[in-house]
Amino acid sequence: MDRMPEVWFPHLNIKIYELDPVAFKLFGFPVYWYGVIIGSAVILGLLLAQREAKRTNQNPENYIDFLLYALIAALIGARTYYVIFSWESYKDNLLKIFAFREGGLAIYGGVLAAIGVAWVFTKKRKLSFWLLADTAAPSLVLGQSIGRWGNFFNQEAFGRYTDSIFAMRLMKNNVGQHLTEDILNNIITYNGIQYVQVHPTFLYESFWNFGLFLFLLWYRRRKKFTGEIFLMYLAGYGCGRVWIEGLRTDQLTIGNTGIAVSQLLSGVLIVSSIIFVMHKRKNAKEI
Repeated sequence: MDRMPEVWFPHLNIKIYELDPVAFKLFGFPVYWYGVIIGSAVILGLLLAQREAKRTNQNPENYIDFLLYALIAALIGARTYYVIFSWESYKDNLLKIFAFREGGLAIYGGVLAAIGVAWVFTKKRKLSFWLLADTAAPSLVLGQSIGRWGNFFNQEAFGRYTDSIFAMRLMKNNVGQHLTEDILNNIITYNGIQYVQVHPTFLYESFWNFGLFLFLLWYRRRKKFTGEIFLMYLAGYGCGRVWIEGLRTDQLTIGNTGIAVSQLLSGVLIVSSIIFVMHKRKNAKEI
């Protein structure tokens, strides 16, 4: 029998025959692509923020110090957010909360925690929160764009069934979770192998975030007040997350309401950011 692809974009004629989540082993321990990708995104984001800090007459070293605190807070925040809205999976075994290697991080939790750290950090250092937020926002969304490819290597965070041009096929045996009825009703069998065909939501969000990153780079020299780039990030990321989250099969919901918490939070951030920008732009002077 012919060798079968693990991941397959049939309408784009792209086949990936082997997708190992382990990048390499170090002293016998596996190092996963997810971690390599996130680590690379963090380093690239830091270099970008430091470059912008130099351009705006800030101390680039502040961003190294801030990153050290923000990374720890973001990890705790992302895990806490996930556990809160997946409590049924943890309430009977609280030790599972600390089983990070089993997965379970929510990006919004990490972002909110990092924002909180930024507020405290700038108050302690007597810096401008809004200037730091403006400087870090393009780095953050670039990191999110790159980081989504970790989901690709893990074959997770996909959407419901689709036959669109970007449809992605995954071996059913590799993705046992979050298979909705519409996916199961459209199983594709090829050479005896069962595939699910889904929206590659990791790809949608990666492209959306990269587009937002380019927009923020273009707009930062045109901003009307300090903090506008950060608010544009919140609104822009929220807009992408609203529609992409609606496609995903692994949504975190508020209790039994069926309301996706990320969609609700995105909506709040979009509205509040736009209102704030409109209010500030009325009387803002060119920086």
